[in-house]
Amino acid sequence: MKQLEHNAFDQLPLLLAVPRAAAILGISRAAAYRLAASGELPVRRLGGRVYVVTAELRDLVAS
Repeated sequence: MKQLEHNAFDQLPLLLAVPRAAAILGISRAAAYRLAASGELPVRRLGGRVYVVTAELRDLVAS
């Protein structure tokens, strides 16, 4: 099962837009932005935009 999860994440770009990360996690866009603001979702800000770091999201889901 873990191998399958890693393969699915390997197909994703290094950074994900928050709405796409929300869809992957099965949560609402608003919930994903709340988690990002609280620091519970691993994000990086680039050019005023917020992105979820795919590798850190994978680790979060695996734990």
